[in-house]
Amino acid sequence: MLKWIIQIAFVLIGGTLGLLFLPHLYELINLSDNPLINNLYVSVIIGAIMLYVAALFLTDYLIHFIKWMEERLLKAPIGDLLFGTLGMVIGLVVAFFLGSAVSTIELPVIRSVAPVLLTIILGYLGFQVGYKKRDELLHVFTPSSKLPSLKKKTAEEEAKELPLGTYKLLDTSVIIDGRIADISETGFMEGVLVVPQFVLTELQHIADSSDTLKRTRGRRGLDVLNKLKDERSTAVLIVEEDFDDVQEVDLKLMRLAKKMGGVVVTNDFNLNKVCELHQVRVLNINDLANAVKPVVIPGEIMHVVVIKDGKEHNQGVAYLDDGTMIVVEGGKAFIGQAINVEVTSVLQTSAGRMIFAKPQETK
Repeated sequence: MLKWIIQIAFVLIGGTLGLLFLPHLYELINLSDNPLINNLYVSVIIGAIMLYVAALFLTDYLIHFIKWMEERLLKAPIGDLLFGTLGMVIGLVVAFFLGSAVSTIELPVIRSVAPVLLTIILGYLGFQVGYKKRDELLHVFTPSSKLPSLKKKTAEEEAKELPLGTYKLLDTSVIIDGRIADISETGFMEGVLVVPQFVLTELQHIADSSDTLKRTRGRRGLDVLNKLKDERSTAVLIVEEDFDDVQEVDLKLMRLAKKMGGVVVTNDFNLNKVCELHQVRVLNINDLANAVKPVVIPGEIMHVVVIKDGKEHNQGVAYLDDGTMIVVEGGKAFIGQAINVEVTSVLQTSAGRMIFAKPQETK
């Protein structure tokens, strides 16, 4: 629908421009005496066709630009939009008066083009001045005693007022995982939980996915965020800041963590390693889960049920109640049976814990 609207707009603008400028072009190239060409209807048709052809190449780019502008406007605070619009209105008023003065010039091209250029340039400058000078305008129209309550603090300013590591930036995986809500409820997760807008956008895309599994995971993540906002004693902060020059959400998260002096909270093993390389502090939920699991030492006897065969020859696989995998050497023959096994070694990593064991020798 938007594509058709843009193409129709191009045709209308082309017809109007043809009506205004083609007669002057005919005079310059000595075709004004030709009644077939120097005709108002012909000028309108030629102008419409020319811009329609241009629309065939430019429509897709304009659609992307409009959607990009829409996202930026939706993310912008309402105060910034209000002052930007006020500045644009003032710029358009100034452009109107200057255009009226320019319209007295005898040159028809300048008289036609100058008001349009003045409207575009002054309207844009007015919006930029109103948008970027918001705090100064508030200072002019607001008593100084009320300014602290009205002035908007940036994330960097708020970060400087709080101890280092106060901000805990959540990534998409840890929100979908859901255990962060339970940890927060116990009071072990101190500080302010931060959910960047680009993480929330990615979560919304997952929740709107056509894949049933992804959609379920995305909606679970949104439910976890609502639970955090309702039950957490301290704030859950939604940060609008984005980095347009970076496409990857994980890289944006690390850059924002550096900027705010915060800590990335995740259960993504790869993101954990990348954060360490970039010297960004990280809290891995899997590390916490592994730390509170019961300690298992070599030689300990455990009673398990061998569920399936392992990757290596003659191996069997069992699981503890918390999901820890136990690899039983020589356990393939005991699949489907409950047996006692003796722990031989334990492998502990950020990705999880794995226990190696062998069937207990009967005496």
